[in-house]
Amino acid sequence: MAQDMRNDHDMTSNLVRLILLLILATGFVLAKASGTVAALEPSPDTFMEQGLQAYQRGSFDQALAAWKQAADLYERDGKVGDQSLALAQAAQASESLGQVGQTLQQLELALTLAQQTGNRARIAAVMESLGRTYLAARKPDAAGQFLTQALAMAQADEDRRLIAAIHNDLGIAHVAQQHDADALAAFATSAQEAQAAGDRPLTVRAHINAARMAVKLNQPDNARNWLDLAFDTLKDFEPSHDKAMNLIQVGLGYQQLRALMPAMDAPLLLRAAGVLLEATAVAEQVGDARTRSYADGYLGHLYETEHRYDEALQLTRRAVFSAQSANAPESLFRWQWQLGRLLAATGKLDEAIASYGHATTTLRPIRLEVAAAWGNDSFAGEDSVRALFFEFADLLLQRASLTADPQVAERYLRSARDAIETYKAAELRDYFRDDCVDTLQARITKLDTLAAGTAVVYPIVFADRLELLVSLPNGLKRLSIPVSSATLTQEVRAFRKTVEKRTTREYLPHAQQLYAWLIRPLESDLASFRIDTLVFIPDGPLRTVPMAALHDGRQFLIEKFAVATTPGLNLTDPKPIDREKVRLLSSGLTQSVQGFPSLPFVEEEINTIRTLYQGDQLLNAEFSTPRLEQELKDHPYGILHIATHGWFASDTTQSYLLTYNGKLTINELDRLIGLFRYRKDPLELLTLSACQTGIDDDRSALGLAGVAIKAGARSALATLWFINDEASATLVSEFYRQLRNPKLSKAQALQLAQQRLLTDRVYEHPAYWSPFLLLNNWL
Repeated sequence: MAQDMRNDHDMTSNLVRLILLLILATGFVLAKASGTVAALEPSPDTFMEQGLQAYQRGSFDQALAAWKQAADLYERDGKVGDQSLALAQAAQASESLGQVGQTLQQLELALTLAQQTGNRARIAAVMESLGRTYLAARKPDAAGQFLTQALAMAQADEDRRLIAAIHNDLGIAHVAQQHDADALAAFATSAQEAQAAGDRPLTVRAHINAARMAVKLNQPDNARNWLDLAFDTLKDFEPSHDKAMNLIQVGLGYQQLRALMPAMDAPLLLRAAGVLLEATAVAEQVGDARTRSYADGYLGHLYETEHRYDEALQLTRRAVFSAQSANAPESLFRWQWQLGRLLAATGKLDEAIASYGHATTTLRPIRLEVAAAWGNDSFAGEDSVRALFFEFADLLLQRASLTADPQVAERYLRSARDAIETYKAAELRDYFRDDCVDTLQARITKLDTLAAGTAVVYPIVFADRLELLVSLPNGLKRLSIPVSSATLTQEVRAFRKTVEKRTTREYLPHAQQLYAWLIRPLESDLASFRIDTLVFIPDGPLRTVPMAALHDGRQFLIEKFAVATTPGLNLTDPKPIDREKVRLLSSGLTQSVQGFPSLPFVEEEINTIRTLYQGDQLLNAEFSTPRLEQELKDHPYGILHIATHGWFASDTTQSYLLTYNGKLTINELDRLIGLFRYRKDPLELLTLSACQTGIDDDRSALGLAGVAIKAGARSALATLWFINDEASATLVSEFYRQLRNPKLSKAQALQLAQQRLLTDRVYEHPAYWSPFLLLNNWL
């Protein structure tokens, strides 16, 4: 469906754009096949027709069941081509239900069957559907391969309808890559080809997509022209699910135009409301409760923007009812959220909190499915969904401020933190695109219930302020820092950029300013409770900087506290390491391979570690994925040390560790370390001593922070930026030496190792010692 209308005026949200455009790109519907009616039972053709009727009234589950039944009957009758067609239709229903995995399975089988028939048109059509679905699954390489092949076949066959559909998909791909002008050109081409082919539904979709991009590119006249064309064409359509959905998109388009055409605000408002009302009537006429919920919900938002809260509340409650009756959680959570906003705006704080709670509860179990239903398997990364959880937390913090009872106030503070924690878990799940977080949650231990001497610092970055929730031995404390997100982000970026410069002290003012915001308000409490270890759960840009290098004007933070970082409140398995029995596998590269520079100090690093722990090593040519897998299968290692070039990117599929003759992806690393999950003792520590992240890339830092969770290790030691220097070997060796002391935690062992470099005049600059982060379990 469409992105939350709350963000209609935000022209910079590419992910939300992608969601809008992907849903508009409904599948390339294949023509219904003929078949023989079997005696005494419905024919597969009958099921095909039933599926089409169900789909057009928005009953996607019924459509899916009918088309799957048709596919089974065609398979029984040996009609391979018709079976392929039925599976392609079933995939369309699965896609509408947000079942991306099932959609891909159905389409891949449909393609195999189509290839058996040799029917080029059908092969090309299924390839187009696969390309579109892989775009929704955020796999652009696979999508590009299928779309390129499909386009070549369609052009060879002069199939203008399929050419139009593929150009629409290519436009969506350009949106994902932020190539807005190319996207607009592709949608315009799609509209021209669809018009030439006489395909009016596809023409409408292309016009709507082109209008959306024209709005984004600040071309209001073009946008309005395309919206008018789409609306005029839709007037002649028979009532159906597709007509209602397209009307909603047109209505949203007119609503967006209001920001670009202030002189036309009133007419555009009336046009948007009128189109949405028509969508409501069409959905009502065909009995499509799901689409009715969207029409009422977006109309309610239109009233919300005009501060007409009574009408907005009535429409939003109706949208909630329709979504509930349609069993449509991907719609329901949005209207529960909108209802919460409206209740908050009218001063009903407790009712608003309850409605926000309902929205987050509705969203939580559907995770990837809800996002896929909106054309993208990433809901956690959407600005709109982030806003849901952060607005909820904000309301809970407001409620805590109004409560005189300290115990009740703390419950609200914990609920606020839990709301952000739910978002963080989803964000990490989204980054790795699997349920590694869910596996972990089977053995949750909250950090703030653990050892004395430890404080957990939980920053929450709001647009207008920074909130600090700090777990101390006497409970949870809240501090509100009056610094905006924009100012904080600017300071963080400047700190990260300058702290890597080894020859200057440009970083110092930024390190001191961040200390003033994050640590100074806590100093008296930290002293009172004799805190010696700080565990940070950073948010957003704060993930990209080393907290150890914050400075109070006299000392670095690491000189006063051991420091650890974790992406959420959960530890993998919070136990101290068994130093007597631990076995270590050290691996890495010293030689220059695959165009990467040599790492001459790695050999010294590995040799020193081998004197401290029993175990084995894989160096240079021996360091390959097959050899590493064999070692991990054969021996119960407690520590895996990898000293090689590594890169953590925004996209986990682009993250890797360099081996002698290849690259070890994060998913492969997870698979290898996953061998330990079936043993009594999991991997205690994963060390990555030469990796790096993007300087301004919050998501790449998220991937680094979550690597222990993904890999199933209790802890990880990794670097924010690359240090090809003796300093790295010295620090890592000292860390392992200190780790042998049973009186020290991992965080304290790292603290002493960092302090050793800090006292060395050659390596005292934080560029050498601060990028090392202890991740997850610090014990």
